[in-house]
Amino acid sequence: FLGVMPAYSAADDALTTKLVTFYEHKKDSSVPSHQATVLLFDPRNGSLKAVLDGSVITAKRTAAVSAIATKLLMPAFAEVLCILGAGVQAYSHYDIFTELFTFKEVRIWNRTKEKAEKFANSVNGPVQVCSSAQEAVTGADVIITVTMATTPILFGAWVKPGAHINAVGASRPDWRELDDELIKNSVLFVDSREAALTESGDVILSGAEIFAELGEVVKGTKPALPEKTTVFKSLGMAVEDTVAAKFVYDSWSAGN
Repeated sequence: FLGVMPAYSAADDALTTKLVTFYEHKKDSSVPSHQATVLLFDPRNGSLKAVLDGSVITAKRTAAVSAIATKLLMPAFAEVLCILGAGVQAYSHYDIFTELFTFKEVRIWNRTKEKAEKFANSVNGPVQVCSSAQEAVTGADVIITVTMATTPILFGAWVKPGAHINAVGASRPDWRELDDELIKNSVLFVDSREAALTESGDVILSGAEIFAELGEVVKGTKPALPEKTTVFKSLGMAVEDTVAAKFVYDSWSAGN
């Protein structure tokens, strides 16, 4: 697949488009499934100002949005972080989550245990490699799903009441990471209602009701409800790439 994600932000005076290729690898590959490039234009005349590594921007902005959701929605006393998946997004999420939050324990599970072990040996802090998703999830306060799963790998029966889940994978209308029990018995937040109702199999196939967009919580027009079990379904928005690209370009221009 080749996706094109154009966006304009008047607030940031930025015009971009991201080109992203997605190849579903049948076997483990040294080439990432998603590769991306961001083009930054001058909004006044359309001139190309910069070509940026969209894969890095995608990894970091996605994790940053999950972190914002977690800051707002996680339980008051969150001690155990669980990551399901060991790809690019697992690393970017681990980096920002361990920078911003203090967890006493971090767990990881991946379908191929070797990748989970490689992850645990690559990052800076202690990570417990779990032999099953259920083992990783049981008792976790914050759960991140960053997998290529097409059928559910996280089940409501395993999830601690009051936990917060960032569901980042399953970005197609026929793919799932979460089962019906989990998504229907949680308060569901999304980055974009429109996108979730057309692109997210977890939302579409479960028939779950969307409580709020994350932006509504940030603005204070909808409550966060951290005392409840919460799910943030992240699909990504082009404006996130725009803001991130402009931030990188401005930092580079300033000699930083």
